[in-house]
Amino acid sequence: MAYSTSTSARGFMTLAWVNGILAAWKLAALRRNRYLTTLRLLEGMTDRELADINISRLSIRDVAYEAAFGKPR
Repeated sequence: MAYSTSTSARGFMTLAWVNGILAAWKLAALRRNRYLTTLRLLEGMTDRELADINISRLSIRDVAYEAAFGKPR
C-alpha cells in the first residue's frame, strides 16, 4: 500500500491575501495621516501666508487631498 502526501498552497495564498490587505490598510493610513497633517498646517496659516503660496482658504481641503492622494477630488 502506498501513501501520497501533498502540500497545499492554500495557506500561502491566504497569507498573501492578508499581507495585501495589511499593505493596503497601511498605505491608506499613511495617506490619511498626510492629508490631516497638511490640512492642519494650511488651516493654521493666516490669509496673508496662504496668499503668499497662492492658496485660497476655500481650496485648502482640495490642496491637502491632492498632496496626500496625488489626484484632485
